[in-house]
Amino acid sequence: MRLDRFGETIAHVDLAARTWKMKPAPEEWVRKYVGARGLGVRYVLENGAGVDPLSPENVLCFLNGPLSGSEANMSGRWACVTKSPLTGTVTDSHQGGWTAARLRWAGFDGLIFEGAAQTPTYVLVQDGQLSFHDASDVWGLGIHETVRILKERHGGKDVSVNAIGPAGEKLSRFAAWVNEDDRAFGRGGTGAVGGVKKLKAIVIVAGHRKSEVSDPEAWKQVRRETLDMIRDEANITSPKKGGLSVYGTNVITNITNRIGALGTRNSQSTSFGERAEAISGETVVETILTGNPTCHACPVACKKEVEVKDGPWKGLKMESVEYEPAWSLGSNCENDDLGSIAKLIDQCNDLGLDPIELGNVLSAYMEATERGWVKGEGLAWGDAEGMVRMTDALALREGDGDLLAEGAARAAAGLGHPEIAMAVKGQAVPAYDPRGMKGMGLGYATSNRGACHLRGYVAAAELGVVPIEADPLEWKGKGALLKTFQDLHAFGDSMDLCKFSAFAEGADEYAKQYAVALGRAVSADEVMLAGERVYNLERYYNNLAGFGSGSDTLPDRFLEEPSDAGGSKGHVCELGPMLDEYYAERGWEEGVVPEAKLAQLQIP
Repeated sequence: MRLDRFGETIAHVDLAARTWKMKPAPEEWVRKYVGARGLGVRYVLENGAGVDPLSPENVLCFLNGPLSGSEANMSGRWACVTKSPLTGTVTDSHQGGWTAARLRWAGFDGLIFEGAAQTPTYVLVQDGQLSFHDASDVWGLGIHETVRILKERHGGKDVSVNAIGPAGEKLSRFAAWVNEDDRAFGRGGTGAVGGVKKLKAIVIVAGHRKSEVSDPEAWKQVRRETLDMIRDEANITSPKKGGLSVYGTNVITNITNRIGALGTRNSQSTSFGERAEAISGETVVETILTGNPTCHACPVACKKEVEVKDGPWKGLKMESVEYEPAWSLGSNCENDDLGSIAKLIDQCNDLGLDPIELGNVLSAYMEATERGWVKGEGLAWGDAEGMVRMTDALALREGDGDLLAEGAARAAAGLGHPEIAMAVKGQAVPAYDPRGMKGMGLGYATSNRGACHLRGYVAAAELGVVPIEADPLEWKGKGALLKTFQDLHAFGDSMDLCKFSAFAEGADEYAKQYAVALGRAVSADEVMLAGERVYNLERYYNNLAGFGSGSDTLPDRFLEEPSDAGGSKGHVCELGPMLDEYYAERGWEEGVVPEAKLAQLQIP
């Protein structure tokens, strides 16, 4: 398949009628919104901002980027875009692994699901065709067993199964899609949208339609240039050199703990003290690491296969204990039992749950228990076995798990204490405390999909991962810095390249790859303009959905309760002045995109 013809093979699937047709994306949409994240948001906007996210009318988009399935470095990703049941915003989430490449090789740039099936259904994608199959025998099963059965049924080798688990079937608002057992569309509740549609799985059998470019020599040259940057031994911040290959994403646990940005006990504290070492990437490598698999076209290999060596879950094999879930299910719940964290992450992979939201839900429940706000036994801090039991109950909506399945914000409100939910726009925060990393606090507040570290990874600058000086405790200048990161990442997610590529590459390198793929000149300024357009398109959708002045905020805990430990001790997050600076940079009016900005960016 030609990279410069991206968007021509998008299947529109009517689950109710069990029919599908190939309908190319409008050329103008691809030109303006690139693919994956950006193109998906445009489809979701076309469907209407007033749709109920937990209704058959909500559209569910699975989209590649222009480089998916090619040999472009770190291009093994695709996006799921929909209206979020958790937040009510537009949301996109991205998976690694091999599924994006196999979808492209099977003859498709994307799959857009409309309506709902009458009975449990899975879809088979193979050789440019799509077929509908009864999923009754796998409905109710965990994802691991579903993947095993469907892979065996359809050939095993070169087959990807993207599935929901019991949590999605039961419409947990933070249910996830998971492919190949452990790569997730984690955030935003996309799995619940699959549950509403009774869509259990998408099975993709890789074909032989490998990607082609009009100028192979230019393509080879730009691939070599970017690979050299990723592998640059002289650059300590490169993805290959800077620790990701050795320790995975969990390499930063000890760093954030030291500077006072590792939330503990539902962010009541900003450090886990000496106990942080027990859940760090270094400890994972030293004690339970068994392998270093990687995604399609990725030289970094940040995934870490592990095997629990002792305790109740001895013998459990899974991947991988990454930074965000190690924090959310670790220090955030005052749990330093590495084996239990691996078990809980594996439960998320099998039940189909977002581990970031899960850890926040459990920690809020623990705080409510401690304060006497829970009827019955509740859940104590650090009770690893209790966390495992409650996760099963949550996925099946049993007992208090029924309330917790609604996510941290709704669960805390249901307990009568919304203030203990560390959430923005209904989505729980990731693993960087805004009192210790203030740019990340602004990023959480202004993220279009609810609290998120990946919309604008200012942490790369605040932790010194990229050669940009940014004091994590200084609020001035963070508005402009965040906008730059958000726009660059919006373009990267639309390509769809791994976020970690931005540790080595910038707009110039993205422009070179995109230019060769398209067969025409593309500048770095065009890259940043496209990213800005995508970010503003998302904000426009959210404005239409009812988000406006006052929606960009943070929990009071971060704004009013000073940090108690680490390098950030005594600090709060000065969100107000950062927001003023940010809105000025964006040209927004109190979080709303004005008509003049929409016209300038040619939105929609």
